[in-house]
Amino acid sequence: MALGLSTPTISKRITNEDADFSLQRLMSKLQIRKLITLDTKDYITISATLFLPPHQYNISALNHVWQVGYYADGMEPMKHPTDLQNFDSAETINLRTRESVNAGEHRNHLRKVHGILNIVGWGTFLPIGVIIARYFKVHPKRLTWWFELHVCCQIVGYILGTIGWIIGLCLGNASKYYIFHTHRIYSIFIFTFTTLQMLALRLRPDKNDEYRKFWDMYHHFLGYALLAVISVNIFNGIDILKSDQTWRSAYIGLLGIFAIITLAFEAYSWFKFLADKQNKKATRDSQQLTNQQPYQSTNHS
Repeated sequence: MALGLSTPTISKRITNEDADFSLQRLMSKLQIRKLITLDTKDYITISATLFLPPHQYNISALNHVWQVGYYADGMEPMKHPTDLQNFDSAETINLRTRESVNAGEHRNHLRKVHGILNIVGWGTFLPIGVIIARYFKVHPKRLTWWFELHVCCQIVGYILGTIGWIIGLCLGNASKYYIFHTHRIYSIFIFTFTTLQMLALRLRPDKNDEYRKFWDMYHHFLGYALLAVISVNIFNGIDILKSDQTWRSAYIGLLGIFAIITLAFEAYSWFKFLADKQNKKATRDSQQLTNQQPYQSTNHS
């Protein structure tokens, strides 16, 4: 338990040598009643009632922290895990009104908003835009408004993903001593190169430019690479939250839907491409046969 003093204090690191002395000093300043220790076969429970002097402690804002550890070396508890749930295990209690404010509740809400925006923005609208550009530009069916739909999906996905990315930066700055380096590196990579892709709306070469085909190759390769990194980072974020399987199952289901749609369009594209190629060949052979018939007829006469 952390006690919030009404006046500023200087904290120091407690070493093993002075831990017992510091605990004794703390207990000497408090009125402790009903101190009970229960020693069973599997665990030890210590409970007590503390009386805090109002002139020395701010009882309207008591900072309370708690942790759950799973390991011990004999009778000595080992370090507890350092997951987000442990980081959020703190609250401020008003002993006068018996009300409490959970310090981690607001951060947990922001994390969920951050995750939803990134899944919808980076993980949903961007893949839909890629599918539209790949399968409705030429094969299997040419859609007149394919470019406008592609751009709209990319813009909406970019806006939602950027908002989620900014929320993630705010969460990172709020917990300077608790940083997910891999998740952050992936996020910076995604935002940087997605921004570069969005600049293609104005900076892409003209269709008749000799370098246009090289730019198309770069644009397509970077887009597919970004989709792969986005999926990896979303799974990484779900692992950080350590929530139930709902998030993971929902995103796996979304990826499954995209995979089915992509495979169906890809198979249909190749089928239509080969069928068109065969029809063109048959038409060309028929034209050649038609052109040869007068010559053969004249030669026979």
